[in-house]
Amino acid sequence: MINVTKTYLPNKKKFIKYVDEIYKNGWVTNNGPMVTLLEKRLSKYLGVKNIVLVSNGTVALEIAYRALAIEGDVITTPFSFVATTSSLVTNGLNPIFTDIDSQTLNMDPRNIENIITPNTGAIVPVHVFANACEVEKIDALAKKHNLKVVYDAAHAFGVQYKGKSILNYGDVSTLSFHATKLFHSIEGGALIINDDGLVEKARYLINFGIENAESIPELGTNAKMNEFEAAMGLCMLDEMKFVNKKRKEVFELYKMRTQLQTIVTFQ
Repeated sequence: MINVTKTYLPNKKKFIKYVDEIYKNGWVTNNGPMVTLLEKRLSKYLGVKNIVLVSNGTVALEIAYRALAIEGDVITTPFSFVATTSSLVTNGLNPIFTDIDSQTLNMDPRNIENIITPNTGAIVPVHVFANACEVEKIDALAKKHNLKVVYDAAHAFGVQYKGKSILNYGDVSTLSFHATKLFHSIEGGALIINDDGLVEKARYLINFGIENAESIPELGTNAKMNEFEAAMGLCMLDEMKFVNKKRKEVFELYKMRTQLQTIVTFQ
């Protein structure tokens, strides 16, 4: 079997150092120091205002839908991993597929407006293979029709557009930190949220709906990232320059071989 990619494992000694700290303080979950530090460092690294770490990318999407109180039909793309659609269905939402642009492989904004109905509640585009969606056109359509926008940005870690993170567009952008991703925390994910009030709502939704010791305002779930995953994330963040360099080398190799194959085919 030839794997699409292989999980990158960072410096083992550094990871063990973090693990020793976890053993020392006995704090393994529930917003421990590792999770807090990773949120702070990722916010700076990515150039985003608010980031909420969660247990995986699928639940990040689900929490986004709940936090935004999305209902009814949701326009999305079929060209994505199954979680983009299954997270909608499991939350009682009805996915409405629209076609993609043949060049970018992303949702084509020209196909969106003619399928918007009074029952449409949101748009869930996907940044495919780190190609940014046409965010300005999508956000303008959403504003015109009073729709929420949740970007599935599982492939868009670190992607920039006009000098700022692509994650800053829409109401929420979600990330996956699965082991095969450019940046990973073994398992994990995140929500990037511009609205400060929505951040607090997301934080209690990932903690069983518990806002404080006396208040459980909504039905939540257990979607918190644990300290061991955060420790891996901290190690990965220290080595992102090297990881990006190696991924670029692999990309260039595939590109070169594709070009050679094209030349041979047309000779």
